[in-house]
Amino acid sequence: MGWLRRGPRRDGEDAPRDPEFAYFSRDEAALFRGRVRETFAELGLEVTVYADHVIDDRGRRFGLTNLAAVCHQDRRGPRVWPGLIRRHVELVVRAMDGPSALDTLPPEQIRSQLYPRVVNGDGIDAAAFGYARTVAPGLYEILALDLPESVMMLTDDALARLGGHAQLRDRALRNLRGLPVEGHETVRDADGMCFEVVLGDSFYTASRVLDLDGVARRVTGLPLGEHGALVALPFRHQLAFHPIRDTSIIPALGAMASFAATGYEDTPGAISPYVFWWRDGTLTQLSEHDEERGDLRIVVGDDFQELLERLIAQGPDRR
Repeated sequence: MGWLRRGPRRDGEDAPRDPEFAYFSRDEAALFRGRVRETFAELGLEVTVYADHVIDDRGRRFGLTNLAAVCHQDRRGPRVWPGLIRRHVELVVRAMDGPSALDTLPPEQIRSQLYPRVVNGDGIDAAAFGYARTVAPGLYEILALDLPESVMMLTDDALARLGGHAQLRDRALRNLRGLPVEGHETVRDADGMCFEVVLGDSFYTASRVLDLDGVARRVTGLPLGEHGALVALPFRHQLAFHPIRDTSIIPALGAMASFAATGYEDTPGAISPYVFWWRDGTLTQLSEHDEERGDLRIVVGDDFQELLERLIAQGPDRR
């Protein structure tokens, strides 16, 4: 007699949803938050649990968004959540309670482990990151110190201890350019639509949009042309782009908009659900969420519309 292996039990979509993490039912969210509280207690910390974060009795805030997404994405289901939560909380507490890397690492080692990181503005405290550079609407570039067990996002106070922001950013960009390309795929369909996806375990994969021309040269062997590229960075481990050279941009735009929205949903390290026009390092948003219809729509300005018209007049597939 054979045994049937059952998949993990999760509540159906018809179950009442959690207001903060809609991919959880209310019961699943209660289970998740309860386990988080218990885990902190087991480590000697009493916390007050809120919808998307907890605060301990010393006033320290611990976000839950990425951890919730990690639990949701794990196909093994709620039975493995305690282990996932335990590992995450232990790592966070160890980083918070231990000596700061800024105090223990030599200055040159700190500089060698600096990287620029593109993040969603919802994930940072604007008051603590006044130096953050706007990359696109809602997206910011900050500096991060890469450590063996964690990534330390550097605040204004931390930068003041290290030196001038301009020099540190230059070094961080050099470090970013030196990273290997961990993985590359070309997404195609039967009608000829295609775009490139760079992916990897590095927390800075999507942030390589800051060196997009260099990445394109390494992946395709060609530089980006005068028209730039379509680009999407749904979450920290993926960067998608399509060099703009001809009318193949039209199907690629729709496909990449869907790719970005799908990749952004419910993922740890989510950055943006939209597709952008990259031109000389500047990002212009080309898709947005239609509040009335509840889906995505493409929105282009005069410059991009003019570019489309020129490419159409030029004819297809002239590279």
